[in-house]
Amino acid sequence: MFLLQIDWDPIKFIDLGFFKLHFYSLMWIVAFILGFQITKRIWKNENESEESLDSLFIYSVLGIMLGARLGHVIFYQPELITEDFLSIFLPFKFAGGFEFTGFQGLASHGAAIGMIISMYLYNKKVLHKTVIWILDRVVIPVASGAVFVRIGNFINSEIIGKKTGSDFGVVFKQLGETEPRHPAQLYEAFCYIFVFLILFYFYWKTKKSEQQGFLFGLFLVLLWTVRFFVEFVKESQGDEYINWFNLNTGQWLSIPFILIGLYFMFMYKPKTKLS
Repeated sequence: MFLLQIDWDPIKFIDLGFFKLHFYSLMWIVAFILGFQITKRIWKNENESEESLDSLFIYSVLGIMLGARLGHVIFYQPELITEDFLSIFLPFKFAGGFEFTGFQGLASHGAAIGMIISMYLYNKKVLHKTVIWILDRVVIPVASGAVFVRIGNFINSEIIGKKTGSDFGVVFKQLGETEPRHPAQLYEAFCYIFVFLILFYFYWKTKKSEQQGFLFGLFLVLLWTVRFFVEFVKESQGDEYINWFNLNTGQWLSIPFILIGLYFMFMYKPKTKLS
């Protein structure tokens, strides 16, 4: 066994007899619980009500999960629409035999779009401020949650990296692998820790939260820049529908988010002031 080589063959779930507790699902639960606690502190700082916080949690969970699932299906696995439609929205596989799978196949690009749409609806129905005001604050817990989601991917031996061609890397034994690969999931998780810390710092230690759009833009630039560069060492997650200039689908989908982020950081001007 080489010093820099890790053989990865974890237990993915705990069999409770009537139910299998998948560690990947557990990581999502941890992400949402931690995110709720961070948001609770922010909402208290902003003198917002607990009722609006509870509603925010519901809108966030539904928006992120539905967006992530639909994003994966649209960008990476569209055959599910005709082959196993119900599995898109339910944590079960129906084609080829009924099986509980959990929500497998979640795309971060779709999650980002789903979050924005759900925050628009939340603002319209509950908070009545501006969507940007909300996004400037919810991106902080979202960044922390991204860390645990990628750890969950690592436990599941999914979204793996390319072969390193050396003694360095992780051998994903459950995939029948014998050669080390880049632990791309851990690269992302590690970088997302710093994305969270940077956003946390700017919110609590500076007055950038008063500049509408800045924190939201900073989140987009940091997170999708990380995603863009990690893609260079990541295996394709499905059919590459966009593959121009040696950039893959994930990288091309990241570029618009980075540009939008720069716009909100340096060019965006709110039309009206908050009351």
